[in-house]
Order: sequence, then structure tokens, then C-alpha cells
Amino acid sequence: MIDQQTKKTRVRGLFAAAFVLACAFSTVTYAAAQNVTPPTTPANITPPEGNTAFLVGNAIGTQGYTCLPQGTGAAWTVNPARPEATLFTKVLGQDVQIITHFLSPDTNPNKFAPKPVAFANATWQSSFDTSKVWAQTVGSIAAGTDLNSCSHANSIACLLLQSIGNAEGPTGGKLLAKTTFVQRLNTRGGLAPATGCSVAGDVGKQTLVPYSADYYFFHREE
Repeated sequence: MIDQQTKKTRVRGLFAAAFVLACAFSTVTYAAAQNVTPPTTPANITPPEGNTAFLVGNAIGTQGYTCLPQGTGAAWTVNPARPEATLFTKVLGQDVQIITHFLSPDTNPNKFAPKPVAFANATWQSSFDTSKVWAQTVGSIAAGTDLNSCSHANSIACLLLQSIGNAEGPTGGKLLAKTTFVQRLNTRGGLAPATGCSVAGDVGKQTLVPYSADYYFFHREE
């Protein structure tokens, strides 16, 4: 027979699981209902009229670089850099993970996707419903050249990226499934090192450079 202590432990476990699910659902609802106002940006990194920001996340992660041959020497790869980041938003004053950012194959390309589709593209995936958006850069400005949106010099560029594919989550999640554009703003860090990759003997080295940024997600007004 199951003793009383075991029953109490199971009940507590069920309550804890229910609490976690309720918090997750509340966070999804909160994230989806954000009132987002991006900073004013230069024209070449501003989404076309008719696109509205619906979500923002602060990213903390790394840009990965590999040392490859270039000319008679070597250089850190910059295209593509390999992002690995987690995006957070504040809920009741606490940082809550909402999205992961990485490279992955575009399994549902749209009409804006290159042909052939690249082996991997920048990807953002919801931490709650696993919906995705893949995107490619269509505009950029150098870090430190715009006080409103990209003021930190010696950092990776601020970007406008256009969706080249979207996917709902396996149970129909749609948080990122209608994303049309993504802005990467307020970047800090992330540039390839100035040293460590210049001669043939350096080829094959890898490095991870910390960075942070704000990512704004847009969809078409309906």
C-alpha cells in the first residue's frame, strides 16, 4: 500500500507541475501581448510599411567563428557567423526565456528564400510552442553609427532580416509562424577577434565571442 507520505509527495509534485504549466502559459500570453515600440532606425534597417513589431527579446549569447584560408594567409569567417543565443523578456520583474537563436536548415522556405536554400540559416525558435522563423539579412548598419538603435561601437552590425521561412510548432504553435522581419539592434560585442587567425598554421581554430542584442519581431498588419 502507498503510505501517506508518498501520497503527499505525489500531490505536491502534481501541484508543482500544474504551477509550472500555468506560469509557462501566462508567459506565452504575456509575450504574445507585448506592446512593442522599436526605436527609430535608419531606412535600410527599417521594415517596410505595413509590418508591426509584436515581440522583443534581449539576447545573450555568442558568435562563433572558424579560421579559414584567405589569400596567402587566413581569416576568421564572418559569413555566416554562427549565433548561439537565448532571448529573454521580463515577466513580473524576472528574466524569462522566450526564444532560442541558432543556425539550422530552412525546412519550410518561402518565396524570399534563396534558390538553392543555404545549408543553414539564422533561426529563432519559440521556447514555448516551438514555432520558428528563418531569416536572412537584407539591410545593415555599422555598430556605433546610430545613437537611437546601434550606438555601441566595436560590436557586430545592426541588421534587418527578412523571413525566408516559417514553421508552426508540432501542436500548432504560432508565436513566430507569421514573422515577416527581424531587427537586430543595440548590439554589444560579438566581433571576430583581431588576432589569432592570420597564417596557414591558424586554419581550423575556432572561437566563441560573447555578444548581446535586442531582437524585434514583426508581422504584417491584418
